Amino acid sequence: MQQGLLHLHNFLRWVVLLFALLTIIRSMGGLGGKKAFTSGDRKTAMFLMISADIQLLLGFALYFMKGWATVIASGADIMSNKYNRFFAVEHLTGMLIAIILIHIGYSSAKKNIPDAAKFKKLFWFTLIAVLIILITIPWPGRELIGRPLFPGMH
Repeated sequence: MQQGLLHLHNFLRWVVLLFALLTIIRSMGGLGGKKAFTSGDRKTAMFLMISADIQLLLGFALYFMKGWATVIASGADIMSNKYNRFFAVEHLTGMLIAIILIHIGYSSAKKNIPDAAKFKKLFWFTLIAVLIILITIPWPGRELIGRPLFPGMH
């Protein structure tokens, strides 16, 4: 079960990144202030938020199933081991910050503010979130922490 959740968590990263890219592209189109903020713009951002939230829940399930919370609670020296530090601290912290930014961006797009301001806030919050996500993904080739692009597919 744990391996299946890990594969699903890995696959859903692509869904999150796709919706993030779509949100950024749609937001860029409205930065000039001449485009109306449509329900399609709002829905794209909403699907980004929903997919990120599902990813977060899967991540939390893996976090506890793999015992990272127990390792932290035991007072073990996590920070001196690159692998443990990345998965127990850096990945979790980075992704939580990114998801908070996605939520802030989406909620600002729902406010009764000018459309140009909606696009601007959504663009910047999503862009910063994506940069954090890209930094904290265990990409292949990263020493000790790298994971395959598509696990289970050899």
